[in-house]
Amino acid sequence: MNARDPSILTTSRSSRLRQMLTSNQLEFMMEAHNGLSARIVKEAGFRAIWGSGLAISAQYGVRDNNEASWTQVVDTLEFMADASDLPILLDGDTGYGNFNNVRRLVRKLEQRGIAGVCIEDKQFPKTNSFINGERQPLAEMDEFCGKIKAGKDSQSDDDFSIVARVEALIAGWGMDEALRRAEAYRQAGADAILIHSKLSRPDEILTFAREWAGRGPLVIVPTKYYSTPTEVFRKAGISVVIWANHLIRSAASAMQAVAKEIHDNETLVDVEDRIAAVNEIFRLQDADEYSEAERRYLSASRATGAAIVLAASRGAGLEALTEERPKVMLPVAGKPLLRWLVDGFKKQGVNDITVVGGYRADAIDTAGIKLVVNERHAQTGELASLACAADTLQTDTVISYGDLLFRSYIVRDLVESEAEFSVVVDSSLTQAENSSVRDFAWCSAADDRGLFGNKVLLQRISSELQGDAANGTSPQGRWIGLLNVRGAGIERLKTVLAQLRERPDFDSLDIPALLNALIDSGEQVEVQYVHGHWRGVNDLEDFRRAGDFAHAQTPLASGDAQRGAAQ
Repeated sequence: MNARDPSILTTSRSSRLRQMLTSNQLEFMMEAHNGLSARIVKEAGFRAIWGSGLAISAQYGVRDNNEASWTQVVDTLEFMADASDLPILLDGDTGYGNFNNVRRLVRKLEQRGIAGVCIEDKQFPKTNSFINGERQPLAEMDEFCGKIKAGKDSQSDDDFSIVARVEALIAGWGMDEALRRAEAYRQAGADAILIHSKLSRPDEILTFAREWAGRGPLVIVPTKYYSTPTEVFRKAGISVVIWANHLIRSAASAMQAVAKEIHDNETLVDVEDRIAAVNEIFRLQDADEYSEAERRYLSASRATGAAIVLAASRGAGLEALTEERPKVMLPVAGKPLLRWLVDGFKKQGVNDITVVGGYRADAIDTAGIKLVVNERHAQTGELASLACAADTLQTDTVISYGDLLFRSYIVRDLVESEAEFSVVVDSSLTQAENSSVRDFAWCSAADDRGLFGNKVLLQRISSELQGDAANGTSPQGRWIGLLNVRGAGIERLKTVLAQLRERPDFDSLDIPALLNALIDSGEQVEVQYVHGHWRGVNDLEDFRRAGDFAHAQTPLASGDAQRGAAQ
């Protein structure tokens, strides 16, 4: 099979690494040292990863002298294997001990889906080859052959690869010794030979390749002789080139420069546009997959949906208080009205909150929310504001007025409803404190507070307190400004919203018009009755009473405040 054949992507990682080692084309591996860099290597187009001992040690902040234990290295590899499906060849130093350590290492690597390991013929603990390499002792050849045999006998996957790294040229033992050792390692079962050199020219490597004469796959690491044209390696019959430490080195230089600049200038303004955006880090972490998994696996459990808060108005009757801020930013019991609303949602697990601003949207605190702006708020109504956030209607969503205070159970019960459409209706029609609300609701049954479990459907919402024209009945309550949409109802709501946008009077329509249109189209809108326990802020009197209500929600509320909230 040609190593470039796309069908190899369906094979195991170890099989893909084996195919690269035995390919008749020059192959390349890029160093990675953690999950993030492993994902970057894959996105760059590489087909395999070199799990560099130097780089993994460096990201721990320790020396490349086996100061990071082999178990710590294997744990790092597990994150790398999870982040990328590329085959990983571990730089396994000397095998972290004798033949028995190699056996255990091979078994643990296979358990974590690592495709192969490269071990070098030096003594444990090792030191990086480029630090006084000529003074570093080599392992006895027979002992190292025993490590190779032990590793091969221990593998359960026939395609798992053991690469033997020859350090004779680094240590100054000469070409003959390098060739002698390489041949012995091949006969001991090594699947490839890595020949290493510290010279800035490739002369030693090319001589070795010529004398080796294709007896087995040959791997090189051109860190020192990096200026050699890659075509030279192709002509020499090299199997794999490893770019061994360049991601950790580039990361280090970038971090040094950015840290120094921020320290010296005491500001982020000069660096922010030159570094990866936070959203790019989220993307590399596969945050979107988690969000999709939440939608898939948590849909039947406690609320994990979204909310759209309509907050574009200045507030009729509140002009004296809203010259510099919209109504939702008015302070109620020590914090803005909007913050009470957002905190109420987040307490019930509704964390993806979009606020539609309009009047003085620049004054809206965006902490914990996403803000969209209805630029035509002065000429349009609630439905036009909802249309501005229509693109966010992707998952179970609560649509809310922006001037509400409520007891937490109201949102809890709303988002736990199984209905595709559900609304909250207050059955306490005589409650004088909320007299400014005019969204009167006609329902299929009145609120029987002694019975639970009976399905009640919304029939109509009207701003006028009058009998239903068809049967002369009175309303059963008031819609308080909360609508929950879930499941298949989301697309149907968007369809009805799109139909309403075709009407010439769309700019004047409110959310009750949407609810009535849903009902007219045959949708069932379930009613969740409450009896007080909420407050709308529509005028100065509402605003005054809102403080009393909010104080009653605090942990140390006074007895008087508690009694006032229950009225």
